[in-house]
Amino acid sequence: MSKPLNAFSVLGIPVHVMSNYPGWLLECLQHSTGAHVVTLNAEMTMQAERNTCLAQAIQDAELVIPDGAGVVLYLRWLFWQKVQRCPGIELAETLLQEIGQQQPDTKVFFYGGAPGVAAKAAEFWQQHIPTLSMAGTHSGYHSPEEEEQLKQILAQLQPQVIFVGLGVPRQELWIAQNRHLCPQAIWIGVGGSFDIWSGTKNRAPAWLGKNNLEWLYRLYQEPWRWRRMLALPEFAWKAFVYRLTVRSAIG
Repeated sequence: MSKPLNAFSVLGIPVHVMSNYPGWLLECLQHSTGAHVVTLNAEMTMQAERNTCLAQAIQDAELVIPDGAGVVLYLRWLFWQKVQRCPGIELAETLLQEIGQQQPDTKVFFYGGAPGVAAKAAEFWQQHIPTLSMAGTHSGYHSPEEEEQLKQILAQLQPQVIFVGLGVPRQELWIAQNRHLCPQAIWIGVGGSFDIWSGTKNRAPAWLGKNNLEWLYRLYQEPWRWRRMLALPEFAWKAFVYRLTVRSAIG
């Protein structure tokens, strides 16, 4: 199967640049090749600077896509890459649609969100893609005992695609620690995508996304995130300085 194109380092974090991320993942499914997919943005990059476990989880991932506008602009301006932003939710939606059409026997599992949210998200997709094989869902709110039961369920079911919506960095760390349960599966951290699919929350209008302002809509919906948004200007400054002082093309 084809491999990701050369990675480019954004503050020491690899980002893979290619034209067809869903296509590469479908190849992984066809060859039963497991993969951890990370959807990288500026906030996660800054968290990785302070969290060595998160940084290692991203480094070990088979595919890191440019989800955030800051990462995309960095690749464009400092590496002259003709890269387009690939929001994690859109990657997940495209992959689900392609699986339903091309590989309907592929078992999908949703894990994360408040009680009932993942189940509603699964219902949404099964209504839109009746051929989609949903293996199961599980809330992100549970006791240690319930988490052990979840792990046993995953090991027994062996779903081939597992979406984990626990937020950053919890979802990346959980995947890194537990992907051995389903070694041939594609594991993707999808943040709050279950909230969108279940109708619990609305996604930012398309024009905001096209103008790299989706973060502003998220701040409007969740004003408590303002402290986390301080990572954006910090990322911009550090990324510029890092590129000037370090030869960061890798792979």
